[in-house]
Amino acid sequence: MDSRWRDGAHSRTGGAAGGLKSERAPRQDEPSGESADATEPLRELPQWMRLYFYGMHGVTLDVLLSSLHGVVNKRDPKLLGFSSPYLCVMHSLTHFALEKIYSQKRCFRSRPVVFHLVFYPSIYIGLQILIGNISTLTEQVRLVSGTQLAVNYILALYFSQVFHRGMSKLQYQTELPSTPEPEDRGDSRARPRGLPGLVHFLFFGMHGFLDEVLFTSLFNLVEKSDRTLSGHTSLWSFLMYGSCSFVVEKLYLHLHLSRGWGTWQRLPVYVCIIYTWEFTWGLVLRQFGACSWDYSHYPHNFMGLITLLYLPGWVCLSLYQDVLSNVLLKIKSTKTVKDNREVNGELESEKL
Repeated sequence: MDSRWRDGAHSRTGGAAGGLKSERAPRQDEPSGESADATEPLRELPQWMRLYFYGMHGVTLDVLLSSLHGVVNKRDPKLLGFSSPYLCVMHSLTHFALEKIYSQKRCFRSRPVVFHLVFYPSIYIGLQILIGNISTLTEQVRLVSGTQLAVNYILALYFSQVFHRGMSKLQYQTELPSTPEPEDRGDSRARPRGLPGLVHFLFFGMHGFLDEVLFTSLFNLVEKSDRTLSGHTSLWSFLMYGSCSFVVEKLYLHLHLSRGWGTWQRLPVYVCIIYTWEFTWGLVLRQFGACSWDYSHYPHNFMGLITLLYLPGWVCLSLYQDVLSNVLLKIKSTKTVKDNREVNGELESEKL
């Protein structure tokens, strides 16, 4: 960009009218190189990334549905929900299979209603029934109620109409952008853009569910010898983790990318924010009987809401937070990538 401005300055100061005309032609071709540099590293989301997100998304649905079930039956203000690492793996695999099934919708171009309302929901409901029977680990086949069928059918419509469409718009940039993205201009609709802040918040909230389910399942395995690896969390944790991680990510962008702070300089700031966040949320939720944790029986606790015993875990999560932020910054979204990817997918299959 600097070289172009210098070239333009030389042409204006030292040339006649003919010289100006001759300089305009190559300058029209140069922006194509810039756009090529901006779009060349973009590619489809790697499979490991999609499997990671699918498992996290599946755990979120488990927690949400089980929490709502508990609210209806027990009126529990703690909004506890349940899942397990087993279900996380199963969700990763089934979501990946559903992605492949969704890619076959081109076979139903003349009958899209059949695909979205009959074929895809049937496959989805069948997989969910299979997961439910595998997770129970019993010889008897568990019956599915009409309410469960209705809920699964609604979720199938959500996946076919919202989830897969959203995922098809995402692309991955191999290198982390070193400068903030430019402001929207006339061609902003076609240019891939970073994920909005709301998506970052939702991602961190879902990842908080995954973190707590994994931690509590391992805790139950060690302390209670629970081989089902059942873990739990609370819907309030979604807001806690989502908001806290969102703030920490903004600090990462400012302290690291803008001010050049190293990891060990940022880490104490992260940990202080996490403890402040946990204490504040716990203090507020306790007033309504909705706080789902109590560290009173742990050493070095303060009011039973925070404890230094969990300091190593918060340090590890703080370090992992930067990794997640880097990954999210490399993901781009565009409104036109859906159709292009379908065409490219067909062309690539033909080449292979």
